[in-house]
Amino acid sequence: MKRIVIVGATSGIGLEVARLCIRAGWRVGAAGRRKEALEALRSEAPGQVETETIDITRDDAPERLARLVERLGGMEIYFHASGIGSRNTALRPDIELNTLRTNGEGFVRMVTAAFGHFRSHGGGRIAVISSIAGTKGLGSAPAYSATKRMQNTYIDALAQLSRMENCGIRFTDIRPGFVATPLLSGDGRYPMLMRTEKVAARIMHVLRHPRRRVGQRGADLSSCQRIFPYLPHHRRRAGARPDAV
Repeated sequence: MKRIVIVGATSGIGLEVARLCIRAGWRVGAAGRRKEALEALRSEAPGQVETETIDITRDDAPERLARLVERLGGMEIYFHASGIGSRNTALRPDIELNTLRTNGEGFVRMVTAAFGHFRSHGGGRIAVISSIAGTKGLGSAPAYSATKRMQNTYIDALAQLSRMENCGIRFTDIRPGFVATPLLSGDGRYPMLMRTEKVAARIMHVLRHPRRRVGQRGADLSSCQRIFPYLPHHRRRAGARPDAV
């Protein structure tokens, strides 16, 4: 029975992937900020799901992750589906810095904690949802774009480190296109808009049959540049995708 920890499992892609893992008979360690949402997920399969309230911007997040892994009985896959994204053409410092804390500092805090666990347990897989915004950048979301580039490069560097040390840790960088999550609801039309369930099913396939990088066919940055300027200020965690990611 596979054991997967999903950080960002309270809504959006993270929640849908958690449900698919449950249906597949996997043991699921679900983490996120909203305790009520985690309890609701656990009620769907009490015998398969363990939960832990984790805010990835807090220093105690790695300790909470370790507790979750212990209750789960181990971890073969760490899936990071937590982050935020905002349109910020006014360059409000609070929005930019908040994005850096979550997508930068929080991401590093959790991924390094997962790396440390796998390094001392003979290997495993780290899968993350990043974004093609990291390839060229989006003028309406500078901090978001920069943090996604950082995530792409950080995963590449950790993959090199794993090979250097022969740790047996593998990585998957997941970059779907526009996804119908709460962030996009009511905000107009989007190219190649995909249902969350469809994206989650694709991710589940990749978790079963690992690949290094995964993206939506046909998704391109020009589409993101045309659409993203119309997205509202919005704080996102647990898998809601603001652009072609």
